[in-house]
Amino acid sequence: MASDGLYPADYLLSAEEPVASWRYQYVKRSFDVLCALTMTAALAIPGLLIAAAILLTSEGPVFYREERVGRDGRSFQIWKFRSMYRSAAQLGHSAGGHADGAGLHWRMNKNLRDPRITVIGNVLRRWSLDELPQLFNVIRGEMSLIGPRPIVEAEAGFYGNLLTFYLAATPGLSGLWQVSGRSDVGYAERAKLDALYVRSWCLGADLGILLRTIPAVLRRIGAR
Repeated sequence: MASDGLYPADYLLSAEEPVASWRYQYVKRSFDVLCALTMTAALAIPGLLIAAAILLTSEGPVFYREERVGRDGRSFQIWKFRSMYRSAAQLGHSAGGHADGAGLHWRMNKNLRDPRITVIGNVLRRWSLDELPQLFNVIRGEMSLIGPRPIVEAEAGFYGNLLTFYLAATPGLSGLWQVSGRSDVGYAERAKLDALYVRSWCLGADLGILLRTIPAVLRRIGAR
């Protein structure tokens, strides 16, 4: 087993793959830290306004964390602005990221109305604003600005033999799936997009996806 990981080491790609190169390890990381710090400073005031709106409209904390599968199968806690009612778990739904049967149901059927989501939470999700605290995950090195979107453990089975590509990369705040339809794209296609990203990684591709993310968010493509 990989150290502190969920999956065997033979799932991982060889050192010859792009994500194991020195460019991925150092250039991409430097780019992530510089951009994440800049974005955090620029979004400080909007973030405070979002936090106030959450506190004024529903009971519970501003943030919540979910467990996700990271690089090499290591688990980490992803940060988000809270978009669900504090009592969501009492309604028989998973408010956390443990992906029980009910939780996975809502992850796979985002076209349906999710009763766990608050009014403010619905707005945050529509505009992907609930994801902004993940900039802290990027700064900590648990995520990258661009990469496969982080999955919960229960979703790993949908990747089949392409899971190796997901596990070889650092999960991203945005990614190829994010700008290619997001929730409108099924798991099979999502896995192929993640594999394509990993196989063809370069800093130029990351910059291209980052620029495509802005119009994708503004047009709310696949956002639910």
